[in-house]
Amino acid sequence: MGFDYGFGCLCMQDIEAIGTIISHPQTVLITTHQNPDADAMGSSLGLAGYLRKKGHRVTVVTPTDYPQNLHWMSGNDDVIAFEEKVRVSVSQLMEEADVIFCLDFSNLDRIRDLGPMVRQSRAQKVLIDHHLEPESFADLALWDPSAASTTQLIFRLIVELGDKDLIDVPIAECLYSGLMTDTGSFRHSNTTGDVHRMAAQLLDLHIDVSSIHRRIFDNVTLDKFRLLGYVLNEKLKVLPEYKFAYITLTDAELKRYRSKTGDTEGMVNYALAVEGVVMAAILIDRNEEIRLSFRSVGDFSVRNLASTHFDGGGHRNAAGGRSKLSLAETEKKLLSVVPLYQQQLLETV
Repeated sequence: MGFDYGFGCLCMQDIEAIGTIISHPQTVLITTHQNPDADAMGSSLGLAGYLRKKGHRVTVVTPTDYPQNLHWMSGNDDVIAFEEKVRVSVSQLMEEADVIFCLDFSNLDRIRDLGPMVRQSRAQKVLIDHHLEPESFADLALWDPSAASTTQLIFRLIVELGDKDLIDVPIAECLYSGLMTDTGSFRHSNTTGDVHRMAAQLLDLHIDVSSIHRRIFDNVTLDKFRLLGYVLNEKLKVLPEYKFAYITLTDAELKRYRSKTGDTEGMVNYALAVEGVVMAAILIDRNEEIRLSFRSVGDFSVRNLASTHFDGGGHRNAAGGRSKLSLAETEKKLLSVVPLYQQQLLETV
């Protein structure tokens, strides 16, 4: 293959088993987690493009809509974003599917109303993911928590199956997008030699990385900028005694700034960027529940905090959680939890 991918958790037997499944034309459904990000959409649309080249009939269904800055990806126009008015047609697609690929999530509750449909489907289910503690619902799993992104796993699958020549520019753009964003533009600690080797091979296909970066990051609405300005000026709170910073956003505030899907993506990173901060959080009122996103630096695990106290999970330095309490009560709970980690936070550099 030209180099050692270094994915110790992956088994060639699993890759070969997936290869057998897709060795002849099938009806395939691909889904990913709610509020999909660039890795979710990049892996889904990249895999879809590859499978269509193999002669499969492919449909991508997302549990929710997703940000406009991802709509440029090849295949986007055919994506079905789930809502009640398409429930019957999506149920029909589930019934017709021979194979369901579940990408970039480890538990079925991450796909909301699609979860019961996937669980009950007669189709073979293939999980491809890099998150910890996957739920045992799939017939086959290509799973490696050391992978930087799910697009990295899709790339390896395609290459190991001998189909690297099928990766064209549109597919490569999708795969690069997930790799770039899930590594923080190649600055996070999950940026390995394998990450750069994959990026190099995609660059060799003459993708325009400057254009990809611009379409994802430099495509901000005026409303989003104004929301960000309000957040940084009015909502950012810093607790230096814990090396902790956090943001809260009410439903009314989101409506005031006409917030759309994806507008709060990455805001927690501004809190983490404050000098001396090693852990940051954002708490957002989503009506049915409070959504929490955590970020950290160094060895401090926000995954442990999120899973212990907020029914969440994720990675060591990036995790999420949820709360059925009110926003004020959730904030109060968080502020009661943080002191439990004070020593660890203060010792983290």
